[in-house]
Amino acid sequence: MSMERIEDVDRAKVLIEALPFIRRFSNATVVVKYGGHAMVDEDLKRNFALDVILMKYVGLNPVVVHGGGPQIGDLLRRLSIESEFIDGMRVTDKQTMDVVEMVLVGKVNKEIVSLINTHGGRCVGLSGKDGGLITAKKMHYVRNKGEDQPPEIIDMGMVGEITAVDGTVLRGLMERFIPVIAPVGAGRDGETYNINADIVAGRIAASLEARKLILLTDTAGVLDDQGGLISTLSADEARRLVREGTIQGGMIPKVNCCLGALEGGVSKAHILDGRKEHTLLLEIFTKAGVGTEIVSAVERPASEKTESGEG
Repeated sequence: MSMERIEDVDRAKVLIEALPFIRRFSNATVVVKYGGHAMVDEDLKRNFALDVILMKYVGLNPVVVHGGGPQIGDLLRRLSIESEFIDGMRVTDKQTMDVVEMVLVGKVNKEIVSLINTHGGRCVGLSGKDGGLITAKKMHYVRNKGEDQPPEIIDMGMVGEITAVDGTVLRGLMERFIPVIAPVGAGRDGETYNINADIVAGRIAASLEARKLILLTDTAGVLDDQGGLISTLSADEARRLVREGTIQGGMIPKVNCCLGALEGGVSKAHILDGRKEHTLLLEIFTKAGVGTEIVSAVERPASEKTESGEG
């Protein structure tokens, strides 16, 4: 058999492998948090757009929630507005909030929409303020200072925490379009709040009873104490690894976001390496999968995915 013929057969096998997953996830909602290097590298941006479009064409309902921290920081620097961070969160006064909304809603969101539409998708951009999607209130951040000291309550400005999500506007859009959401929400009196994009993705996934929540990151996934990738974690195992300090730093809020989504009714949550090409397709449509999946309870070996599409 010629080399060209072998390559043709290999391509056919890839398509056959994807078939049970396409069948299983037909009409399933998948919420993707888009951020990190995947939003910066031009090839990865193009691959992300094609992945999401393919998901839509084969019958899934992808919903994208995006971040934009580097872009916000860049404009703040150009405007000579100093950024202050507390435990990784940006303190957001009114002036900074204006910039945050301008960048997230007016720039980044529209760039992603244009990217997906240019590559053949049908995409609509919106923020959490549209259609009453996200209602928020001012977040009062509490920092523990030690056993013998009272906790410190820190004013983070216009950083918000979600009080309610109404997915009605998304359900109306999802039949025909790919929604792309900027992570800002509206307060009871119309004020605008800056909200962590991972948290927004998790809460939206729960409100839509999504089959999967996927967080794209700049890491391989959750690592064990030897630096090896953990393919599958139960919710209880994830909580234990946080308590023991194996999961630490910026991975803690991502894992907590996944746990909150599972508690809200999402079937599975995934932390994937957005630096890899077509990481979404590899996770959803192949037996091996990539990154770390977090489930309510592990019912099978971590490395196993069945041919019936149980992944």
